[in-house]
Amino acid sequence: MKVYLDEALSPTIAELLRRHGIDASIAQEVGNAQLDDRAQLAYATREGRAIVTANVVDFIELAHDAVATNAEHAGIVLVPSSFRGDEFPVIADAIFEALKPYRHGLRGLVLYIKRG
Repeated sequence: MKVYLDEALSPTIAELLRRHGIDASIAQEVGNAQLDDRAQLAYATREGRAIVTANVVDFIELAHDAVATNAEHAGIVLVPSSFRGDEFPVIADAIFEALKPYRHGLRGLVLYIKRG
């Protein structure tokens, strides 16, 4: 499974996901920290990575746009505000658990993670 974390999430979460065996990259590592949401999703799609974001409202809108325009994406993983931004291990574990059933990718899917 390949994921891409947008700049709203800590690089620590990417590192914790890597320890779980997830191929995780993050906007800051690839020089994308200043891209807007649509460009972040486009980058993730080109790279074949599901995007992971805490920007739930905007990415739900982008998911709706994708459906309306029949556009593909590599998946969207939403981290709700019920997670504090500094709960890195809890967030990483929740992402890992949510991804387990989707070892072959999230193409076209939207996942909303929850506490274990």
